[in-house]
Amino acid sequence: METLTGDALSTSQALIRRYEGLYLTPYLCPAGVPTIGYGATYYDDGTLVQLTDAPITRDRADALLLWHVKNVYLPAVVKLCPAIVHETPGRVAALIDWTFNLGAGNLRASNLRKRVNAADWAAVPAELRKWNKSGGKVLKGLTIRREAEASLI
Repeated sequence: METLTGDALSTSQALIRRYEGLYLTPYLCPAGVPTIGYGATYYDDGTLVQLTDAPITRDRADALLLWHVKNVYLPAVVKLCPAIVHETPGRVAALIDWTFNLGAGNLRASNLRKRVNAADWAAVPAELRKWNKSGGKVLKGLTIRREAEASLI
């Protein structure tokens, strides 16, 4: 499990870094929420990011990302899809990245979760690919991200 978790953590962080981008100064994300680093809306002490916060370093952004993946997104994925701990690191990483991008609430309510929990891995890539829209419009960046996740299944 430790190797699985380590590999899944490093792979999911690589995906998140690639698709979220790095912003050392606080900014408003497309949803209008103050964000910093690799898409963090709050710090590891629970404090919400404010637009008036000081810039952070790349090392701090990396540490914050690792904290979020280990303490928020991996536990959410394991809670909602318990058998995932017996799957490949790539499958775990794909679900962590998806949940980081879309939230545990969407995972909870999704057909993706049903397919994962049924171990219907042949159907999982198609479920991942359904989540490539924002405001009803297909976004190229989300399509590319979903393909990267699907390739790990």
